[in-house]
Amino acid sequence: MYWRKKLDLYLALIRWNRPAGWLLLLWPTLSALWVATGGFPGWHLLGVFVLGTILMRSAGCCINDVADRDFDKHVKRTAARPVTTGALSVKEALAVGAVLALLAFALVLTTNTITVGLSAAALAVTLAYPYAKRYVSMPQAVLGIAFGMGIPMAFAAVRGDLPPLAWLLMLGNLFWVLAYDTEYAMVDRDDDLRLRIKTSAITLGMWDVPVIMLFYLAFLGVWTLALRSYVPGSLFYVGIAAALAQVVWHFTLIRTRTRDGCFKAFRLNHWLGFALFAGIASSYAVQ
Repeated sequence: MYWRKKLDLYLALIRWNRPAGWLLLLWPTLSALWVATGGFPGWHLLGVFVLGTILMRSAGCCINDVADRDFDKHVKRTAARPVTTGALSVKEALAVGAVLALLAFALVLTTNTITVGLSAAALAVTLAYPYAKRYVSMPQAVLGIAFGMGIPMAFAAVRGDLPPLAWLLMLGNLFWVLAYDTEYAMVDRDDDLRLRIKTSAITLGMWDVPVIMLFYLAFLGVWTLALRSYVPGSLFYVGIAAALAQVVWHFTLIRTRTRDGCFKAFRLNHWLGFALFAGIASSYAVQ
């Protein structure tokens, strides 16, 4: 019974019942992997990046909950997190995060030197992000860098170098993270204002909704222009069209700025990433 309860706490710590978080990381990473390979990348690299993404997102949750434990207890949505309530100690949460990060690092060691170096940079940004909201007006940009590191890592693992395309796709992905994490920040805007936490939703103020739409369009525009010469066939553009349709849907969800609408938009954002990945993967599959 004791270990069952502990396991439930550990699973809650890493948000095991909320896969949307690691799916937001996974789809752009897999898209980059398919583009770098020109199709299916093989089971080894697929396993490394799928498992590595899940492990690092879970480790990031541990770090974030420790860093934000004094803030989270004042926010209704986060007050029940295991570290915040004291159900798990800071040392336990950090130990779980360290084990998960080491497992992810072990996977990366099966690739090459440049990918290993990029993984270290990704870890550094992951560690820095929880503290960015104390000092940076738009900490979502820091998260965007952390969430985009899988893209150059995918190219490095396949090619052994980092072409300009990798950085261009990472830039486009940054706009997507700014879009969906601003939606997320809109959910807690009242609490964050009271706690004096900096977020893009607070910084943008009344411009939040139109700027989020611009972020979405910038993301899809950059990826479309960057990949038009690399991804064959028309199915890629079907994926782009499906993603654009979801952007319109997101506007209907967030335009009134309700907590439920903004949280729903954030929570379902991974389908936008999936549409783009599906368009890329299917285009290579039928060429």
